[in-house]
Amino acid sequence: MSRGGRHVYAALSVLAAGALVLTGCSKGGSDANDNNKQDKENAARQQKSIKFGNVADSTGPAAAVPGAKAGGTMEVLQRDSYAHLDPAQIYVSDEGSLATLIHRGLTGYKASSNGKTHEVVGDLATDSGTPSDGGKTWKYTLKDGIKFADGTPITSTDFRQTFERLFATFVNQGPTYLQQWMADTSGVDYRKLLPDGPYKGKHLPSTVLETPDAKTVIFHFKSPHADLPYALAMAGYAVVSAKGDTQVKYDKAPVTSGPYKIQSFKSGKSMVLVKNTNWDPKTDPIRNQYVDQFNFTFNQQYETSTKALLADSGADQAGLSFNNQVDAGNLSSVLKDPKLKSRTISGYQPYVGQMNINLSHTALKDKTVREAIAYALPVTPFLRAYGGTDAMETAGGTISPTVSGYNAAFDPWGKKKNPAGDPAKAKALLKKAGKLNMKLTFGYINTPEGQQYSTAMAAGLKKAGFDVQRQEIPAETYYDQVSKLNNNYDIFHSAWGADWPSASTVIPPLYDGRVIADGAQNYPQVNDPKVNADIDAANKITDPVKAAAAWEKIDEYLVKDVVAFVPTAYYKQTQIAGSKVGGLVYDDVIGGVDPRRLFVK
Repeated sequence: MSRGGRHVYAALSVLAAGALVLTGCSKGGSDANDNNKQDKENAARQQKSIKFGNVADSTGPAAAVPGAKAGGTMEVLQRDSYAHLDPAQIYVSDEGSLATLIHRGLTGYKASSNGKTHEVVGDLATDSGTPSDGGKTWKYTLKDGIKFADGTPITSTDFRQTFERLFATFVNQGPTYLQQWMADTSGVDYRKLLPDGPYKGKHLPSTVLETPDAKTVIFHFKSPHADLPYALAMAGYAVVSAKGDTQVKYDKAPVTSGPYKIQSFKSGKSMVLVKNTNWDPKTDPIRNQYVDQFNFTFNQQYETSTKALLADSGADQAGLSFNNQVDAGNLSSVLKDPKLKSRTISGYQPYVGQMNINLSHTALKDKTVREAIAYALPVTPFLRAYGGTDAMETAGGTISPTVSGYNAAFDPWGKKKNPAGDPAKAKALLKKAGKLNMKLTFGYINTPEGQQYSTAMAAGLKKAGFDVQRQEIPAETYYDQVSKLNNNYDIFHSAWGADWPSASTVIPPLYDGRVIADGAQNYPQVNDPKVNADIDAANKITDPVKAAAAWEKIDEYLVKDVVAFVPTAYYKQTQIAGSKVGGLVYDDVIGGVDPRRLFVK
C-alpha cells in the first residue's frame, strides 16, 4: 500500500519557521540511535506470520477497551483530504485508516489490546475462510444481521457486485491481487475476464465466483492462493452496495457498512462522521463505537497539528490525527518529555521510500544517466525533513526491516555510509554519457516537507551536473498524478508498504512490467523480462524461507542493475493526541493510531 498523499499492510514536516534549508552535505538525524533495540524488536515482530481465526475468533462484539465510555466528539486534524472513498479505489494509508471506521469486508485484522499482535478473522463472514482443493477453492458464509448504513441487508449479491466491478475500467487505483487470481493472469490482462464489470449485464461464471444463496460466497481459482484471507482484509476489497452502486460517483458518496457513516464531506476542507445506527456490534469482532462524532479538518500541516495538540486546549484536548506525525521541529523534544509519554505513540512502519526514475522518458533510458542520479541523490534532506533518525532510517533496498527478506548489509549506492551522495562520481558518469547539464523535472508533493527536501535534493543533483526543475504536485491527488503513464516528471518520490508480511506484496505491484497502466503502482514503469520471469518463479515457491530469499535477489537486481529508482528511507512514526483522547494505541498493521479503539475521556 502507498503511504499517505503516499501505499500498507499499508511526506513528513518542515523545521521551525526561519530554519535554513538543509543541503545534501548535512548529516541526517537526531541523537537517537538509528538501530536501537526497540526498532529491531518492532521490525522483527512485524515479520511474523499472522494466524487465520476460526468462528469463535470471528464472533463479536469486539473486546471492550479498558476505561472506555461512549459519547463525545473527537477532532481529527489531517494534512491531506481524501481523494477516494470508494473502497475499490483505496490503496493509500490515509484512506486506509478512515476505511477502518466506515467499510467492512469478508475478513479483517483483529488486534490485541496493545496493537502488537493480530489475527485475520471473519468480519462480515463467519470466519477467515474455508479452503479446499489445495487452496484453489475458498468458501465464505455471511453472518446474520449485517447491514449497510441505509438499513439494507448485506448479501452475497453485494459481494458479487463488489468483486465484479473491480474489472471495470474506472476502478484503477486499488489493489489487483484478487482480480489477477480470479483471471489467473499477471498484469492488467485480468480485465479481459469481465471487460465492463457487471454494468452491461455480464457476470463472472460460477467456475470463478459462486454465490449459490444469499449467504454464501465461493471463490474458485486455477492455482492455490493461501493468502486470500490477507487480501480480503484490505480496504480495497470491502463490500459495495449493489443497490447503491453509482459507479464513478460512488467514490465521493459510498454506502458505508462500518460503525460510522459520512454525514458530510467537503473535499479539501472537512468531513463529519457520525454513528451508523444500523451497525450491530454483535457482528463485529474488530471495531468499537464509542465516539459520537468525528470532525475532520483538512490542510493541517504536521507542524500545525503538532502545535495544536501540544497546546492541549479547547476542542483539541479531544483531538488527534489519524495520519499526521509529530513534525520535525518538535519530534526530538516530544520523545524526550516524560510528561507527554501517555499522549504519544510510536512504531516502525512497513513503508520504504524511493525516488523513481521515469523509464518512459527517452533521456532516462540511458543506464549511465540513471546511475549518475543514484550516486548524486542526497537522502539526508529527506530524512531531515521528517525529523531525522527518530522518524526514519536510510534505506539500501526496497524490502523493509518489517518484511522477511530484508538485508541490512545491502547498500549498492553507498547511501548508508554517505547519505549526502557522491556528486563527483555522478558528474563523471554524466560526462561519460555526454549529458552534462541535462534537464531533470523533479515532481514533488506540495507540503512543507516536500518543499524542503526537494529543494535540497535538487541542489545535490545540480552539483553533479543536472539542470533540475522542480514542479509541485497537490498532496491530495499526488499518487493519482504520478501514476499517470504520460506524466512529465523525470523523478518523483513515493513510499510503499507491504500489504501483508511478504515481499510478494512489494515486488510484483511495484515492478512487474505487466501491471504498467494508468493508476497502477509501477511508478518508474519497469518492464524487465528477467524481473517478470523471476516474479513468476518466486510466486510459485511455497516455502516461506526460500520465497523470502528469492524476493531478496529480485530486489537487489532491481536496485543495482535495473536502476529505475533510488531507495531513500525506512519509515517510523510518532503521533500525539490531546489529553482527553482515550484508547490511544499504535497498531502495527495500520502503521499508526488505531481509530477503532478511540474514546473521549
